[in-house]
This record gives sequence, C-alpha cells and structure tokens, in this order.
Amino acid sequence: MSTLRMTGDLRRQLILSAAKRCFARHGFSGTTTKSVAAAASISEGLLFKHFPTKSALYAEILAEACEADPALHRLLKLEPSTETLVVMIREMVRHFQHVAETPDQQEAQRLRLMIGSHLDDGEFARLCYEKIGDLIGGIFAASVERAVAAGDATQIGCESLSLFWFAHHTVLMATLSRLPSVPCLAYGNPANLERQLCEFILRGIGLKETAIASHLDRELSRDPEHVNAESA
Repeated sequence: MSTLRMTGDLRRQLILSAAKRCFARHGFSGTTTKSVAAAASISEGLLFKHFPTKSALYAEILAEACEADPALHRLLKLEPSTETLVVMIREMVRHFQHVAETPDQQEAQRLRLMIGSHLDDGEFARLCYEKIGDLIGGIFAASVERAVAAGDATQIGCESLSLFWFAHHTVLMATLSRLPSVPCLAYGNPANLERQLCEFILRGIGLKETAIASHLDRELSRDPEHVNAESA
C-alpha cells in the first residue's frame, strides 16, 4: 500500500512540475488541462483524478509557493500573542503594498486572476481562501484570543477567522486601486499608507490604542527604510 501512495504522490508532483512550466510559459488563460497532461506525459483523465479543474491545479501551485516562503515560515513559528498579531497584519499590508512593484508581475497577475474569479464562478478564489485559511488561520485566531485575554484587545464577534478575512479584503481593495500603471487612487506617501492601513485594521479587529502604539511602533522601527521614508 505504501508503494501505491508513493507512486500517487510522485505522479502528483510530476503533474505540478509540468503545470508550473505551462503556466510560466502561457499564463493561466493560455494554459489548458490538455496541455498540462501532455507536458506530464499522462492522459487528461489521469490528470483529473489528481486535480479536477485547472483552478485547483493553479491553487495548489500557489499554496506550494506560500509554504516555501521563508517569511511565512517565520510567522508560523511565532507564539500566538498580541505582538504576533501586529506582526501578521504588518506583513500582510507590506506584502500587498509591493505587489505592483515585483519585476515579473506574477503577484499582480495572480491578484487580477483572484478578482476575476470573484466576478466569474468564484472557484479559484474559494480554493485560494481555503489554502490561505489552512496556512495561517490558526495562528491568527489564537493570537486574537491571547490579545483579548491579555487585555490588549476587545472581543469583536465570535468568529476570529472572520476578522482575518476583513483585514485581508481591506488590504486587497486598497491594492487594487494601485495595480494599473496609472493608479486609480493616490493614497500619498507609501510609508504613511502602511501605518494607516495597519492602524485601521488593528482597530477594526479590536486592538486597543495602547497596544497598537506600543507594538506597531516597535515593529515599524525595525525597518530602516520605513523610518527614513517617514522622516523625509
């Protein structure tokens, strides 16, 4: 039985490797399950046994990329706490702020695909949210609970994970306005925007002003670029 499982796992990895090459070469819309199957030297029917749709295949590739991200690994190793909550929000804001600046534009393309999915059947977006929630939902919820228990936050609602999605969607929408070559909306100084977004979200998920001032100032002070930008 273990040999069969290993064979299945190996086949899955071969499919993912072939799909990465296809997506890199042709993009999401230009890649078909038929072309991925051909690149993996398997039938399309066998491909569907592992990945029922192209969106499921692409979402798995994104999940693998997230799991291999050193920054995410550092976050996942942190103990749940008020400070961890602030670090998570700051890292989320920073990641989205720089989406449009990456040279290969892959993150921007993925974001456009995500938004397009919301306007279509939603399949790709649902898969991505599921992967994201599985990866970091637990530590976020635990950190909210610790912050409330420590008196650093007020309990907002009964679903901590919903607070994470509120935060995620806030940053997502702010980022969308900056995706075009000419931004739809100018928020002003990037360093000020980072602080404002962090403060807005942290207040929204229940953190008290004293906790925000203490932990956010400490977190931002660790970034020399941020300090220089604010003092410019």
